[in-house]
Amino acid sequence: MPHNQPSLESTLSRAWLRRGPLACALLPLSLLFRALAALRVRLFKAGVLASTRLPVPVVVVGNIFIGGTGKTPLTIWLAESLRAAGFTPGIISRGHGGEAGAARAVDATSRAQDVGDEPLLMARRTGCPVVVGRKRAAAGQALLAAHPEVDILIADDGLQHYALQRDVEVLLFDARGVGNGWLLPAGPLREAPSRRRDVTVVNAPHITPQLAQAVGGSPFQMRLAGDYAEPLAGGARVALSSLAGKRLAAAAGIGNPKRFFDMLRAAGLAFSELPLPDHHDFLDDPFAAVDADIILITEKDAVKCGQLENLINDPRLWVVPVTAQLDRALAEQIVEKCRGCSPA
Repeated sequence: MPHNQPSLESTLSRAWLRRGPLACALLPLSLLFRALAALRVRLFKAGVLASTRLPVPVVVVGNIFIGGTGKTPLTIWLAESLRAAGFTPGIISRGHGGEAGAARAVDATSRAQDVGDEPLLMARRTGCPVVVGRKRAAAGQALLAAHPEVDILIADDGLQHYALQRDVEVLLFDARGVGNGWLLPAGPLREAPSRRRDVTVVNAPHITPQLAQAVGGSPFQMRLAGDYAEPLAGGARVALSSLAGKRLAAAAGIGNPKRFFDMLRAAGLAFSELPLPDHHDFLDDPFAAVDADIILITEKDAVKCGQLENLINDPRLWVVPVTAQLDRALAEQIVEKCRGCSPA
């Protein structure tokens, strides 16, 4: 049974891709939002609002398009690339979907409901120290105190968190680009597309000239590759192509479920779709009425499903891990910037 997203969210998502009547009606509020956002940035730059400099380089990975653009796989790729370059990285995040307020360490045994699904996934995939908290600077300080060997921090989804000073900003888009180009609530953007950044990345199968022009910044291309699936309860992995012809469903509780579905179709699979709200908690068991032999889910959803007894014992649930693929020149550019940073 398909899971319908809230009508208001769906309506706004459609309106944000064009400058139609609803977007135009909301434009006055958008202009006010833009002015307030610009004022906030100026207050931080002037020192009226306090910001913290940490004693190691800080790389922020974020977006201005509301919702998911692929920050988690990019952060994982960046952590692995920095480690390969000789750094000892740590990761800080707000912990969306978790209950953490004060800084809290994340490890492979943490509960997603406590620390958030994405930080838990990053901790498991990278093996890096991960700390979550609403205040990124406090999270960074806690991580460095517990792990003095860490010599660089990646701030996941902290682009608008100006209370933490940063050395490198990585701005991520997906194939939707900048939508209609307007800020909230008339458009999907938190900040203007012209905002500064050090690196621009676009998570899309193809970057057209129009898309590159819209996002700016001579973008690097990111592709998400998923070649195999494995049972949630454990067992041998199989190639995605081997599932063709079976009765399949695919579920995704991520910011842009279509991206997951498109990847599976590119692997030659046919399936029924079950889009879910981002950070869905799965306590309602959305799979109970699904008629399929195998239900393919994302790794982000799997960290929560694997902690619920009724779901981990559902043999139909199979996980499709994805890996970010990017030009090594991106890692080299970030490494060069970080090595030129002076410690606080």
